[in-house]
Amino acid sequence: MSATHLPLMIWFSPGFPVGAFAYSHALEWACESGEIENAHDLAAWLNDLLDHGSGRNDALFLIAAHRAADDPPRLAELAALARSLAGSRERRLETCMQGDAFLTAIASAWPCAPVGAWQARRAELDGEEATPYPVAVAMAGRGHALPVDALLEAYLAGFIGNLVSAAIRLGAIGQTDGQRIIAGLLPGLPARAAALISAHDDDGLDESLGGCVFASDLGAICHETQYTRLFRS
Repeated sequence: MSATHLPLMIWFSPGFPVGAFAYSHALEWACESGEIENAHDLAAWLNDLLDHGSGRNDALFLIAAHRAADDPPRLAELAALARSLAGSRERRLETCMQGDAFLTAIASAWPCAPVGAWQARRAELDGEEATPYPVAVAMAGRGHALPVDALLEAYLAGFIGNLVSAAIRLGAIGQTDGQRIIAGLLPGLPARAAALISAHDDDGLDESLGGCVFASDLGAICHETQYTRLFRS
């Protein structure tokens, strides 16, 4: 990793103040309902999210927003589309709260032109445009001249790490199994990122988005009515 990529190690570390620890992305429902009972179940669940669900959609939004980082109106369109594709109230809360928290930290400690312009636009609109997490990350990455492939790989690695951590706290797996899952998924991220970057452009974004990981989407809805909850989603 070159010195220019070092910010990625900070932005996607557990210590960066986006509040990711508070969200399970429907894993809490999946564990309670028996959809996920062991490490094998969790690994399959995460693979599906990366290939057919929210992980893939987040990747597509990040790629498009990275390309449009100097175009605030286009970013606003992408942010609105990302919000509309959140499959539940809690999923929308998850991506928007993390995105806005990420931008606040970046603007204060890692300022850059795209983030400054976006925050100024939001101030004019009284903060009405909540920023989905992948769109926020893309702006910061472009502002700090980080290549989209490295940025996307780090984002997806953080996505995996956060969900594995949630599963450990839920008692579905132990820490060693968690590390095995992460170690098994990480080698495939560069190929996933490269395929998405090369195969999808902004003109075809609407046709590329979508998902078929119904258990995760239903879990995000059902989580709202769970009797006891550790997580906000």
